Amino acid sequence: MKSIRLRPGKERSLLRRHPWVFDSAIAKGGGDPGETVRVEAADGAFLAWAAFSPASRIRARCWSFDAAQRIEPAFFEAAVAAAVRARERFPIDSDGLRLVHGESDGLPGLIVDRYGDTLVAQFLSAGAQRWKTVLADALLQVTGLSRLYERSDTSSRSLEGLPAEAGWLRGDGPTELAIREHGWRLTLDIATGHKTGFYLDQRDSRRLFAEHAARLRPQRVLNCYCYTGGFTVAALAGGAAHVTSIDSSGPALQRARAHVALNGFDPGAAEFLDADVNASLRRFLEEGRTFDAIVLDPPKLAPTAAHAERAARAYKDINRLALKLLEPGGLLFTFSCSGGITADLFHKIVASAAIDAGVDGFVTARLAGAPDHPMTLVFPEGEYLKGLAVIRR
Repeated sequence: MKSIRLRPGKERSLLRRHPWVFDSAIAKGGGDPGETVRVEAADGAFLAWAAFSPASRIRARCWSFDAAQRIEPAFFEAAVAAAVRARERFPIDSDGLRLVHGESDGLPGLIVDRYGDTLVAQFLSAGAQRWKTVLADALLQVTGLSRLYERSDTSSRSLEGLPAEAGWLRGDGPTELAIREHGWRLTLDIATGHKTGFYLDQRDSRRLFAEHAARLRPQRVLNCYCYTGGFTVAALAGGAAHVTSIDSSGPALQRARAHVALNGFDPGAAEFLDADVNASLRRFLEEGRTFDAIVLDPPKLAPTAAHAERAARAYKDINRLALKLLEPGGLLFTFSCSGGITADLFHKIVASAAIDAGVDGFVTARLAGAPDHPMTLVFPEGEYLKGLAVIRR
């Protein structure tokens, strides 16, 4: 068994069961891409079994902190089964859900979503890639399904020295699927949609927005970065009179428009703009338009903490514009899915935007990913999605 030995003092995070070993922490040793290595402290004491990744700054990702654990097919079969069982404890009102959430489920680099009778997986680390066949078989055995599509085509694969890969791993069939969420009907394409095809992590926030809309009965709602219109459907389901939705993707807007009709809402109650959000917000201010509720759900602007300063300026600007467009008593749902922006920092950014806009608001809820996208006690990096629900004073 190959090993890596850490520099003195670099074992502290592993003693706290954090699963990452950075390249700067390693004194010597290594392995092939995805190979299981023994991680040792500077004095040679065992710390963990980990998958080695020679191309990544995260040089090793830990599978187990148990010296007696064997990293073999049975280990992965048990880990997949435990992840799927855990979802039975979470309140999930949908047949679209996340079954495996990487490090939070003890399977670093593996993301698996279920859409009805179809699984979609992302193998994003060298370790997950090396055990892909075993993991694919375990997923189908545990779920009893026969269709598994791979979407390992994200930019993070290049950081692991891995090429993009996509297509059917097991079974085949149409990639256009439909799911149920909170009584709504939504569609997606697992071959072309963002992430694995849909933003399942916003499921509970969409429900909460619909509940707010049912209570506030907004006349004019603005949904920015609307993608395929999940929050648009939520607003209309809650009784909003009219929703303006903005995105820069024509195909996403076409699907969003179809979702309005699919759920039986009046097409005249929804307006869709293929446009830049920032420019649109500025134009609305010039036109004197205002809104009773606004959703800001931008794409990832700070993938790491190194990008946080630049991203903070972008988040502040769109929140400042949105707060100026929001009527007193209006509702703002604002989000960041950037791992480099913490929940506390995001709150400070929105507060600074409010000061510049000359307004204040009541924070009625802190928003996060749905429970099937868990953050664990020892891996706070799992909390990539954070948001605030704000009522403007």
